[in-house]
Amino acid sequence: MNPIETTTTPLKKVHFISLGCPKNLVDSEIMAGTLMKDGYEVVGDAEGADTVIVNTCGFVEDSKKESVQRILDMAQLKQDGKIKKIVVAGCLTQRYKDDLVEGLPEADLFVGSGEFQNIAKILKNNEGGDKKRTFFNLPTYLQESTTPRVNSQPKHRAYLKISEGCMKRCAFCAIPLIRGNLQSRHITNIVNEAKLLVASGVEELIIISHDFTDYGFDLRRKDKEAKESPIELLKALAEVEGVRWIRLLYLYPDGISDEMIELIKTNPKFVKYFDMPLQHINNDVLKSMNRKMTREEIVEVLTKIRKEIPDAVIRTQFIVGFPGETNEQFEELLKFITEQRFDRVGCFKYSPEESTPGGKMPNQIDEAIKDFRHDALMEVQQNISREKHKAFVGKTLEVVVEGLSEESDLLVQGRMSQQAPEIDGVVLINDGHANVGQFVKVRITDSMEYDLIGEIVD
Repeated sequence: MNPIETTTTPLKKVHFISLGCPKNLVDSEIMAGTLMKDGYEVVGDAEGADTVIVNTCGFVEDSKKESVQRILDMAQLKQDGKIKKIVVAGCLTQRYKDDLVEGLPEADLFVGSGEFQNIAKILKNNEGGDKKRTFFNLPTYLQESTTPRVNSQPKHRAYLKISEGCMKRCAFCAIPLIRGNLQSRHITNIVNEAKLLVASGVEELIIISHDFTDYGFDLRRKDKEAKESPIELLKALAEVEGVRWIRLLYLYPDGISDEMIELIKTNPKFVKYFDMPLQHINNDVLKSMNRKMTREEIVEVLTKIRKEIPDAVIRTQFIVGFPGETNEQFEELLKFITEQRFDRVGCFKYSPEESTPGGKMPNQIDEAIKDFRHDALMEVQQNISREKHKAFVGKTLEVVVEGLSEESDLLVQGRMSQQAPEIDGVVLINDGHANVGQFVKVRITDSMEYDLIGEIVD
């Protein structure tokens, strides 16, 4: 008797290119989880994939250019017969809709930030002959704890998105136009997802939103009995067993309360890391940016944090070249950075964004001046960072091992609690052995502007 012949249909292969912020990355992880649940295979290489999904960023000019270039790169692969289909998703798609569809005929499907959760259905219908190319809706989707999701990070860490959209209306920012108003997830929902992540091996939860300190405001406004608030969320997350580090990103200074500082100070699960986007320090510029704090109030918050948590790391971001910024206002900012000696500073050259108040303002700054101010600011901060890192030499720190160094496969790299992944420096380990995700003691032997060098000790 001849054996029964069986045939299996190979899984459709999908490759992701995720651009922009961690919040966008979580959307990519949800799309990947949704597709895998529906029988697709997610692959790490674009060549040979049936479909490439480019999850775009539309925040500032440079990110928009990068997104378009990556789409065009995929279009070339498609023309060469190495991939079959291109899906353009994410913020750039949501923001520009018709313009992008008309300008990128190379792409097959366009999926906005209010429809990405339906990606499996969209692809299946397209494969079945559906000719519809565009899928847009209001960005109102909030994930559930049971929403399919594939963690793309090393197994020991994961991002946890607690809300969508933003209630602030900063004059330079297009996020509310792209992502809509603030929508917060319920605490139970967030904590359940945190428990699922920890059960899968995650030991570091990185809490992300557009502004952590506004969390729950929308729910409390609708329901006076709602418990959702930054403080209640922190208390609930602290009760999650098995999590080692909880890192909070994007804490605007006007929402950092005494109680929040005390919780972070007293609970060992919260890393002593404050990511506070200040944007500027001159009161006139802050007012023009529609920021809701003065220099004096910002200094008060910084002073309070440093008094209560002397070893706290403070990371911030500034914008140079905002319309009307004078030389004197920029010099005030430089002096402020020199005085405050922040641990981490990022700097953006102002990018005029259409449909934002800043983009319509007079006295736009010349690009050459923006370049000069950016470089001058970063030079000041590099000197501060170099000096601060020297102080670590000789100390022994707890470090989580991330894997081989991006600079040399002869070195291993890790992070101390004072370093957030992707945005901060690393600890380069040149002696000793450890597995990815392992927490080890590392004695620091040398330092650079952004990175530390050390050896594992018993």
